[in-house]
Amino acid sequence: MNIVVLAKQIPDPEAIIEIAGDGQNLKIEQKFTLNVFDEFAMEEAIRQREKNGGVVRVITLGAGKAAEALRTGIAMGADEAVLLEDPAFLNGDGYATALALSRAAAQEPFDLVLCGKQAIDDDRGEVGAMVAQFLGIPHVGGIVKLDVNGGKAVVEYLVDGARRTVEVELPAVFTAQKGLNEPRVPAITGVMKAMKATMTRITAAQMGVSPEQVGAAGSKVKVERYLLPKKRAAVKMIPGEPKEAAVEAVRIIMDVERTF
Repeated sequence: MNIVVLAKQIPDPEAIIEIAGDGQNLKIEQKFTLNVFDEFAMEEAIRQREKNGGVVRVITLGAGKAAEALRTGIAMGADEAVLLEDPAFLNGDGYATALALSRAAAQEPFDLVLCGKQAIDDDRGEVGAMVAQFLGIPHVGGIVKLDVNGGKAVVEYLVDGARRTVEVELPAVFTAQKGLNEPRVPAITGVMKAMKATMTRITAAQMGVSPEQVGAAGSKVKVERYLLPKKRAAVKMIPGEPKEAAVEAVRIIMDVERTF
């Protein structure tokens, strides 16, 4: 079984992020980590390979620190790593990113494509479904169980507080969410292997994609401006005995409602 994992390197939750002077870009502290939902996808890919045999190929798009997502995948147990590295790929929206990733995945035969249900930096949750659309194969989002038998997969996903089970013909795209598994901590031998591993680097031209189709040029969504969220009003303390304070609180709420 050949499995593709689509992974993304995202800013560390503790990284400092500021709006750039032009208002259209972000200044991000150089602290990054692998998207948590992609960790579930990576773990599931390795488990499926251990059960059914085959190869796990992890793909990411970006430059510089993005390669660390691939090294994390190798450390966990992935067999191959592919970096989509080309200035043409940068600053793309979900559509442009999904197009590039789908072309990379299709370069070799595969049975499964796994990725996180969303990236926690932008939380749009769109790339997995778009990859399936570009590849012309089925997609099930937010799975919490995966069983593969021959050319079919039985998956469970959450809907309205319950679990729904569906059977899907392979190849297919599945996006992972919390509950699917518990990602392993890479062994020291895996970390050492990842440090020495070589990765395949692919440009847009090598995939037969023009610069106008990907990155900022190929995006359907354009960022007009980033704005900071409105600051919350200061907390107002109401002095006095509880009974009198409660009456004053009601009065304040009534005054606020009258302004709308």
